[in-house]
Amino acid sequence: MKVTGKLLLGFFIGLTTSVFLFFLLLGRTSDARAALLLAPNVLAASGEDIAASRHNAITRAVAKASPAVVSINVTEVQEFYRVNPWANDPFWSHFFPRYDKIQREVKALGSGFLFSPKGYILTNQHVIDSADKIMVTLPGGDQYEAQVVGQDYKTDIAVLKIEGKNFPSIEFGDSDDVIIGEWAIALGNPFGLFDISAEPTVTVGVISAVDQDFGQRDNERVYEDMIQTDAAINSGNSGGPLVNSNGRVIGINSFIYSGSSNIGASIGLGFAIPINRVKSVADDILKHGAVQRNIWQSLQVNDVTPYIAYYLDMPRATCVIVSDVDRNSPWDKAGLEPEDVMLEIDGTTIQSTKDVEKIKKKLRLKKGDALRLKVYRNHRIYSAEVKV
Repeated sequence: MKVTGKLLLGFFIGLTTSVFLFFLLLGRTSDARAALLLAPNVLAASGEDIAASRHNAITRAVAKASPAVVSINVTEVQEFYRVNPWANDPFWSHFFPRYDKIQREVKALGSGFLFSPKGYILTNQHVIDSADKIMVTLPGGDQYEAQVVGQDYKTDIAVLKIEGKNFPSIEFGDSDDVIIGEWAIALGNPFGLFDISAEPTVTVGVISAVDQDFGQRDNERVYEDMIQTDAAINSGNSGGPLVNSNGRVIGINSFIYSGSSNIGASIGLGFAIPINRVKSVADDILKHGAVQRNIWQSLQVNDVTPYIAYYLDMPRATCVIVSDVDRNSPWDKAGLEPEDVMLEIDGTTIQSTKDVEKIKKKLRLKKGDALRLKVYRNHRIYSAEVKV
């Protein structure tokens, strides 16, 4: 009996345990089934999050700015002369001219952007320089022949016009508010790729530096206060917009430092004309057809660095040096030359270009006024008078 009782007790305990485990497993299976039923919804929600995450400040800026970016194709008819093959013949040389005039079409390309619904376009002057015909292609492939409203060689800025209305236009930013390290987006037509897809290409980088002064280059263009970026800018990007993460244009892509002078490929050193300067030039072009330069615009100055001070054998580096003087300007007539160092203007000591800017705003010059200068040159200090 004792053995039978133990067997019955063991059987009862085993049965109870089995029933408990059965219901426990049944509950977990229900949870698993519920999880499987919910899985498609969870995956769908996750997919939506992933898709949403692909849209960011960069993509929104591109979507905002790209409809106003255009491709510019330029045709120039060049003439040259070659020696007539009959020129040296004793007999036939009397019947044929010594030289034959040959004409050929030379094509070039660049970029630009619409800044008005009326069809006004901004680009670099070097993009359309000497052009006989200018064709503009909009995103989507529509083509228009453009006319030059005005151009300024020195600042490398030009305004074009295409006929029509309600064109998409880009929004101007503030180049004085650019932050080093913020996103920079370059749009345009590098190597003619815009013409293949009828859409501008996009490269992204950051603002590498601001206020990069190159002064007057060998071609007599003046590039000052340039914005530097590592966003890839290649041949054909010239004239296109450099925009910020808000989709507002902050500069016109103008030139690069390249590892090859033949290819013009980006190595991460691109430079854009600040848009605030562009707006000033464009306003003059739209109002007058050309830039109306005042007395200050015919003079370019830069801060004297310790290296420049050492080179000129100066006792201090707190002043400004003349980098360029327009011919026949009041400064030129007063005798100023590049490499002269300006110490004073109308009795005010000049320590940096900021002091010159303050004087510009302070003085209201009119015709007949004169500015008194103190200038350092060749270890001597001169006085000069600039007449407006």
